[in-house]
Amino acid sequence: MRIVVSGTHASGKSTLIADFVARHPSFTVLPDPFELLDESWDQPTAGLFAAQLRLAADRLLSDEFDGDLIAERGPLDFLAYLHALHELGRAEHPDESVPRADEVAQRALSQVDLLVVLPLVDDDGIVVGDDEDLELRDAADRALLDLIDDPDLVGDDVRVAEITGDRAARLVTLEALVESARSVRR
Repeated sequence: MRIVVSGTHASGKSTLIADFVARHPSFTVLPDPFELLDESWDQPTAGLFAAQLRLAADRLLSDEFDGDLIAERGPLDFLAYLHALHELGRAEHPDESVPRADEVAQRALSQVDLLVVLPLVDDDGIVVGDDEDLELRDAADRALLDLIDDPDLVGDDVRVAEITGDRAARLVTLEALVESARSVRR
């Protein structure tokens, strides 16, 4: 089973994945692509998000990972950030990278069984500092929620689920979704 946990920065992805893997250690964890970049980036740019999108897509398309895996972020996350930069007027070349990024994201999503999205909600218990670029965070959240509703992008075979609630509720919901998906596959 291939699971991608998506959401904007400071939405609880790492916490949910850590909690899930603590109870389901057979899953391989693919970390946030940002952690795998060799370059140091001072500011969020279209180049940064495009590099992460490619990395997120490549690892989903790779034969390297066998068995169950759970990925922190997928290509859709970074496509959402590209759209958010455009919305906020922060994109260096606003219209160049998005069409190619759509194609890459679509191809990679075909390898995903369950796309879990953590939308921003007021009662999730997550405290976010002002240093987190709250304007970009909100714009990326809106873009991500729009993108998951695009059937041409997401396709018909990917189960998409928005998970909200506190930490414990999110874990229970994810476990139920995984069990449901596994019983359908049997």
